[in-house]
Amino acid sequence: MTPERLAAAFDGPSPALAATLLGCRLTVVAPDGAVTVRLTETEAYGNAGADPGAHSFRGRTERNAALFGPPRRTYVYLNYGIHRCLNLVGHPEGEAGGVLLRAAEVLAGGDLAVARRGRDTGPKLLSGPGNLGQGLGITLEMGHAPVEIVASPPEVSDDGGTPARLAAPAAPARFLLAPPAPRDPAEPPTEVVTGPRVGVSGEGGSVRFPWRFSVAGHRSVSAFRRGRNVPD
Repeated sequence: MTPERLAAAFDGPSPALAATLLGCRLTVVAPDGAVTVRLTETEAYGNAGADPGAHSFRGRTERNAALFGPPRRTYVYLNYGIHRCLNLVGHPEGEAGGVLLRAAEVLAGGDLAVARRGRDTGPKLLSGPGNLGQGLGITLEMGHAPVEIVASPPEVSDDGGTPARLAAPAAPARFLLAPPAPRDPAEPPTEVVTGPRVGVSGEGGSVRFPWRFSVAGHRSVSAFRRGRNVPD
């Protein structure tokens, strides 16, 4: 996948973007350092009035405004009063929507991610959107930030150190997104699993919206939890 193709995916439907993001490499450069991850689980959320599971469903508010804004931006919200969840905004022109990042594996900056989480849980370190947000150092102030599409991730050390040119003292963070690494021809293609979204109540959590995407068999993928009052 080229950076141009990845960038263009943000202008299409959010389910297609969620599938495209699997395997992509995301670097978050925060004031205390940087972490690079490979995305292994995502969830799509759609347009106002069309997706009852989406924050955009009832229309634009101050809280969800990023979902209605330009693609290739971030949307951060607080879940259960403690978890800071990172979304990447993508949708067709005139609509709203985005992709919740649910799980990832660490590629660089692992020591910093562990320090932020408070303990090393191995492959489950960044499993679930709350753990992923914590490991990446996400704060509410990081919403509405641009997502920079790059050809490859920047150099990041084990402790989260980065070259001086990546420092962004005037902003809460930088977000750099690169396509998946080239696949070894000897390895089988990545299998993608789809299904209902995790913990979404009502019709939005039903099989009508099979908008959860994950890398089959990857140990970082979070456990499924059915939402309340989901119709059979």
